[in-house]
Amino acid sequence: MNNLEAISPIDGRYRGKTEPLAEYFSESALIRYRVRVEIEYYIALVKELGSADVTPALAESLRDIYRNWSLESAQRVKDIEKTTNHDVKAVEYFIKEQLDKIESGKMLPRELVHFGLTSQDINNTSFPMMLREAHLNVVRPSYIELIDKLEALANEWRCIPMLAHTHGQPASPTALGKEIEVFVYRLREQVKALDAVPFSGKFGGATGNLNAHRVAFPAIDWRAFAKRFMKESLGLERQEITTQIENYDHLAAYLDGIRRLNTILIDLSRDIWTYISMNYFRQRIKAGEVGSSAMPHKVNPIDFENAEGNFGIADAFLTHLSMKLPISRMQRDLTDSTVIRNLGVPLAHSLVALQSLMKGLGKLLLNEDKLRQDLEDNWAVTAEAIQTILRSVDFPNPYEALKQLTRTNEKVTAETMSAFIDTLAVSDDVKARLRAVTPHNYIGYAEEW
Repeated sequence: MNNLEAISPIDGRYRGKTEPLAEYFSESALIRYRVRVEIEYYIALVKELGSADVTPALAESLRDIYRNWSLESAQRVKDIEKTTNHDVKAVEYFIKEQLDKIESGKMLPRELVHFGLTSQDINNTSFPMMLREAHLNVVRPSYIELIDKLEALANEWRCIPMLAHTHGQPASPTALGKEIEVFVYRLREQVKALDAVPFSGKFGGATGNLNAHRVAFPAIDWRAFAKRFMKESLGLERQEITTQIENYDHLAAYLDGIRRLNTILIDLSRDIWTYISMNYFRQRIKAGEVGSSAMPHKVNPIDFENAEGNFGIADAFLTHLSMKLPISRMQRDLTDSTVIRNLGVPLAHSLVALQSLMKGLGKLLLNEDKLRQDLEDNWAVTAEAIQTILRSVDFPNPYEALKQLTRTNEKVTAETMSAFIDTLAVSDDVKARLRAVTPHNYIGYAEEW
């Protein structure tokens, strides 16, 4: 299929940006993970039962079935599925076919493939594995790259004073770097929370009780085997009490964690967009690019708009997945199965958004003249400082005096404030302290985070 024929933009227009996730969330990848779980289970089971001698060389040959994966392998499973009309059963038959192709594996017991399992023992381990590996190799590094970029910008702009705006109105000054560092701090806190969420899965048979395993081999502690297999062979925590399907609570927590990161980045995207509209930033112009099909002068903040839009789509998917997956009628229904196939979709939109945000941040050009001018035009914001110093020396009604000054003057300037200070019945030392305050230096600890 040509990318131009794709229904979804993440497989069409944005394919170049989402390509790294195909290794984990494509249909072929899902089949490969299923085969991997089945093979690893088969190796562990045969060893546990002592049914055959699985030498290290034979074990590696078995693992080559999923390690040497190809589209042809995936297609063979799909061809088998046309007959079985069951995707996981098709994987079982595929593996049995592959055993026949391994000379040293021809004596291995065929019926121990998928022994005692239901399809959800395979699905509820495959999806957590693909998510864990995609997270470690693609998703988390992408968020960390952005956080590191923001950290660098925050340090670069640490000493740039900036007029703050609360409720859209001029407020006590801050520093540009500190305002960027707010997002760094928020994002790092959420990454910590995300890192604490375990990758876990279900492995317990048809209704989660290992019925078939225990009835066939009652002498074996199958719960201990399942826990050990999940941890050592798959790198997952085992959910010890489940129905036929996993509880999805850990997965929901992970999805909510990604959504919180995205929500913070929507906030960032909107703030940067606003700063651009205020002319605090200009954007680097690339030769040949067009900002508007009608207005030649336009250089639009499209990267931040693209990021906001894709984070929004991602969050909609993440919200539905995290709210739907933990709910299943009695011991199971099939709604989780069709929904979880979209697990890669919100991560793909998140990846598109992260790359757009990185691109946009790389194009920002600081307009210090505009920041300085806005501070100079808003001497009224020093009123908080003036009245607080006056409070500290027990001057009567300082708040009311500054309120009168700032609301009756059309514009408070350096001269207006100086003249006001002259009228105050305070010592020369206090007046000197008051005159030392300007919109450019009244920033508290904003440079010292």
